[in-house]
Amino acid sequence: MEFLSFLATFVVLGLSLSRTTFAVVDSIRPSEFMSENTTLVSRGGRFELGFFTPGSSKNRFLGIRYKNISVQTVVWVANRCEPIDDSSGSLTIDDTGNLVLYGQNKRVVWSTNSSKQAQEPLVYLLDNGNLVLRDEKDENTNNYLWESFDYPTDTMLPGMKLGWDLRRGLNRRLSSWKSSDDPCDGDFTYGIELDEPHHTYPQVFIRNGSAKLFREGPWDGISFSGASNTLSYPWYGSDYEFVHNDDGVYFTYSVNRRSIFRIVLGEGLIEYKEWEGEDTSWSSYYTIPGDQCDYYGFCGANSECVINEVNKPICQCLKGFKPKNQENWKVMHWSEGCVRNGSVSCDDKEKDVFLGFTDLKVPNAQYIWAKKSMNLHECKAKCLSNCSCTAYGYQDSDCVLWFGDLFDIRQAIYGRQNVQIRIPFSTTVQENKLRRQDGFMAALTCVLGDD
Repeated sequence: MEFLSFLATFVVLGLSLSRTTFAVVDSIRPSEFMSENTTLVSRGGRFELGFFTPGSSKNRFLGIRYKNISVQTVVWVANRCEPIDDSSGSLTIDDTGNLVLYGQNKRVVWSTNSSKQAQEPLVYLLDNGNLVLRDEKDENTNNYLWESFDYPTDTMLPGMKLGWDLRRGLNRRLSSWKSSDDPCDGDFTYGIELDEPHHTYPQVFIRNGSAKLFREGPWDGISFSGASNTLSYPWYGSDYEFVHNDDGVYFTYSVNRRSIFRIVLGEGLIEYKEWEGEDTSWSSYYTIPGDQCDYYGFCGANSECVINEVNKPICQCLKGFKPKNQENWKVMHWSEGCVRNGSVSCDDKEKDVFLGFTDLKVPNAQYIWAKKSMNLHECKAKCLSNCSCTAYGYQDSDCVLWFGDLFDIRQAIYGRQNVQIRIPFSTTVQENKLRRQDGFMAALTCVLGDD
């Protein structure tokens, strides 16, 4: 009995101590501090903001993580490149109404950058994982002065926007962690890139530093085109949306299932991950790049990357082109790509022709001209009138012209589009001669026999 009494007292004391050393709050107001022994929890209990130590590091960071799953998963980090090396971290609202993270000796480690000062600033964490700063005096509760969703780290959550707020000049993109021990920006980024100055043809890239690693094809109304597998299309219970107007160019998604979803950028890979029910780890549903042809420019210029064609190389020159270096091409060194068989004509009497290529991931739009509300005949004529125009594409009254070499074309399985590629007049004349010669020889053989 004495032992049971002692055990009960010990448990109660332990619980009491845990309450005094660990606190949960749902908001922060001026003069309130959130320290190492406090977490800010979303009202639905889905996410929490608190201090953490990644991997084997001893440094402390302030981050947002899922609250009720067994594996600590951080989805956003405030001071990702400014670690705190002790337990002195504290978060509060300063005199300007901004959220400020202090380290040792009240050193400012990180802060928000709101240009508008609230009369009564209030900070809280939404149940979608968005940390927001707003004015409590403002009746519009969705009018945020600052929000973490505008400054993603390596994770895209449902409801987050990936891309541009053109009014504010804000580019929301993902950047990988440097390592599992260091959340500072790593080498890889994932985001929407705009052609200047008109923003007519946005594209999505994974980059390794400045080098292009992977490119998604243009939006086709359902998803980004040129996919290597089906899971680039919305998985069950999710909706994708791509917005392209004068205010912004961005991609977002929502999830209607009870599972937990996130899109995360790792070491050169984008992974769509899910946590469901009693799972003990994250399941990866879709990964890009998904195969060799997904890697940017794998076959070099003016070529097509083709998977699963029996007895054919993975890299094939487009019709009307030949390997730039035939010897290297034979030994599967494809990086030099292909060149035209003949020169483009600018003579009105010797019109070049266009050969339609179907079911493609369309070329990179590094050098393009695009216009909306243009008919097909006008689009073709526009390309034909410019000697530098290599190809054109036309879809839903949108005309796109490509100039120079054509890069990063692959045979697409899902989200396929069509391109009309310019074939020089001289090449078509030569091919017609060869076809006539072949036809003549075949007819002669038929008459004379095979003696």
